Amino acid sequence: MKQNSLTIFLMLALTLGLAPFFPEPHVIGKIRWVLGGAEGMQVMDYFDLCLHGVPWVGLMLVGLKKIFKK
Repeated sequence: MKQNSLTIFLMLALTLGLAPFFPEPHVIGKIRWVLGGAEGMQVMDYFDLCLHGVPWVGLMLVGLKKIFKK
């Protein structure tokens, strides 16, 4: 992948991956919810977690590919 892929995933992770920013990043709240037992989570909450988590997973994959390519 090109350097451009890393930049795109970084921008996606910092915007979509963290939105909304206040009172805490949305994905952080969802991860805490899941780690706390996920009581009361519905299908939409899991979809929301995936939506906000995909940019972070993509960033990790592109970063790992870049590290192990050398």
